[in-house]
Amino acid sequence: MAHLQRDFLSGRRSILAGGLAALALPVFAARAFAGVKPDMAKGAMERFKLAATPRPLPDLEIQNADDKPLKLSELRGKVVLLNFWATWCTPCVKEMPSLDRLQAALPKDKYLVVPLSIDGPTKPKVVPFYKDQKLANLGIYFDKGRKAMQGLDVTLLPTSILVDARGRELGRIEGDADWDMPESIALMKAALGKG
Repeated sequence: MAHLQRDFLSGRRSILAGGLAALALPVFAARAFAGVKPDMAKGAMERFKLAATPRPLPDLEIQNADDKPLKLSELRGKVVLLNFWATWCTPCVKEMPSLDRLQAALPKDKYLVVPLSIDGPTKPKVVPFYKDQKLANLGIYFDKGRKAMQGLDVTLLPTSILVDARGRELGRIEGDADWDMPESIALMKAALGKG
């Protein structure tokens, strides 16, 4: 009888341990995916909201500086910071120089800031803005008809979405941020796997 009780208790412990491990695994994965952890959202990044789990982005189409279509899937292989902005948006204008410095601090072959202008008509406003602000490290991209904005549930400008090299959203921040601060760069490096 004692051996049956011991076997029963042993079986309960392993079931309980297995159940706890199964519950802990998604929590651990959500906290540590791509090296990005909740405790990294501090200082300039305190409003950064980490996604519960990385979620694949829809393969939306944007336009490059030459008005040629570009699918988000074409950016895979790089960590991407999608930044929705407009020239008439004061907080957007304020953060653009720091986004330019962030891009300068990280290798373009592995990390890309994609500022998606929702201005319309776009080129006549955005190109002179880049020249006036001396934005030398950022590419020019457009979200014509705000299709990407709608497809990614963006409702506030500026909004920046951090995307891993597999095309999955790691998290986002609504409103402007200081992108060239040490904690911002540390968060981006963590997404690159250099955290």
